Amino acid sequence: MIRYVYITLILLMLGCTRKTKITEPALARVGSSVLTVKEARANIPSHIIKKDSIKAFQTYRDEWIDQQLLIQEAYRLRINKEPEVRMRLNKITDDYLAKAAQNFIISDLNKDLSISDAEARAYYQENKDSFVLEERYIRFRHLATHTLNDAENARNDLMRGVPWETVARDYSVNPEFTLRESQRYWPESMAVSDMEILNRYLMLIGVTEISVIEKIGDTYHFVQLMDERAKGEHPELDWLVEQIKDWLLMEKRRRTFNTYLKNLYLEAHANNEIETFQVGTTN
Repeated sequence: MIRYVYITLILLMLGCTRKTKITEPALARVGSSVLTVKEARANIPSHIIKKDSIKAFQTYRDEWIDQQLLIQEAYRLRINKEPEVRMRLNKITDDYLAKAAQNFIISDLNKDLSISDAEARAYYQENKDSFVLEERYIRFRHLATHTLNDAENARNDLMRGVPWETVARDYSVNPEFTLRESQRYWPESMAVSDMEILNRYLMLIGVTEISVIEKIGDTYHFVQLMDERAKGEHPELDWLVEQIKDWLLMEKRRRTFNTYLKNLYLEAHANNEIETFQVGTTN
């Protein structure tokens, strides 16, 4: 927070010392071009700002100044008047406008488009043979505790038949997350992949078996395998509903846009705005 206030004060001071009238806090000015804090923040990845905000703004500012100097020099040398440069600039502009138009049209046309769960389930049933697991999937419990004593008590409670929900709420460092994640199926390779030793246990233990307790960092961990699905089996439909809905929505959007584009073509063709010529061979 102190660093954020400090950088804000610096930027405000910079903005107040410029010769041109600047209505926003600024980082730099080159000629009549001004780099505002808002513009810089919009173009710097958030993770870089979080890592070191002062360095991030300074680096972007310096690169922006270099770019502006080169742009000014390009105009001074009249490079912007060169035929090849003008052709490339026009191509960039046309490409950008076409893409912007496509995005706008798709967004406008698809405001009310949706895919229901029933549509997704029907698609799954019709194409079930296309959905098979490419690796073993597992459902497991992963408990992390603050102390070894808590981990041992939790493990013993599970072995004595105490309900998982009770054990998780009594001992876990994050009960809600622990309970929620224990309902999911994971590809074996991704199961607690950030804790290699626990991932190895899940590949070795059988269903309902509990691993030994491992200290990782400042907390104590164990895993219990609850279910498994072999490679080549069909996944549960519930795993795929949202993904299938996304696929079907993308396809529906594609068809809607293509219909719109076809109508544009037919209208332009009817108005004699389109003309094609014979494609000949060239040497």
